[in-house]
Amino acid sequence: MHDQEVKKEREGQRLMSPDSVPDLVFRSADISEIDLVRPLWEQLNNHHRTNARAFRDLYRQWSFEDRKVYFSQVAAAGALRIELAYDSLSCRYIGYCVSSLSPEKNGEIESIFVEHPFRQRGIGTTLLKQALAWLDANASIRNRVSVADGNEDAFPFYREFGFFPRMTVLEQKNAYPRK
Repeated sequence: MHDQEVKKEREGQRLMSPDSVPDLVFRSADISEIDLVRPLWEQLNNHHRTNARAFRDLYRQWSFEDRKVYFSQVAAAGALRIELAYDSLSCRYIGYCVSSLSPEKNGEIESIFVEHPFRQRGIGTTLLKQALAWLDANASIRNRVSVADGNEDAFPFYREFGFFPRMTVLEQKNAYPRK
């Protein structure tokens, strides 16, 4: 393939919508199905471990069980919802978005991930739109997303939904106990 053909093919993939991928099924779930995102979360954690500048050790020691405990606490204190993208061709989940709503009505995009082969097809957009619609339907007064150090390439994606950096939070590395 010539460079121009490759470029056109990539541009075509970027413009695809989830509707043009007939084998995808989107659905919502609650905390009882959090284990479905484990393999995807592990890929996300690996991405953060690879790209983190200061907290690489944290991602190295962090397990899905740790995250699951956190999600369970968030769900118990307020509300938590999971948006899932399922590829019926490969019979597996290929994307997810976990969102939460505090009792004070603060919404948070807790975690979102789409596997590499399925990116640039609107799947992450659909997952995030569904999460934001749920937050809006539940009267969230403010929504936010935290982006891990080293993952600033995600900023343009979030900007499409009206998310912009408001402040930078610095944490001490020694604040996390070692296992």
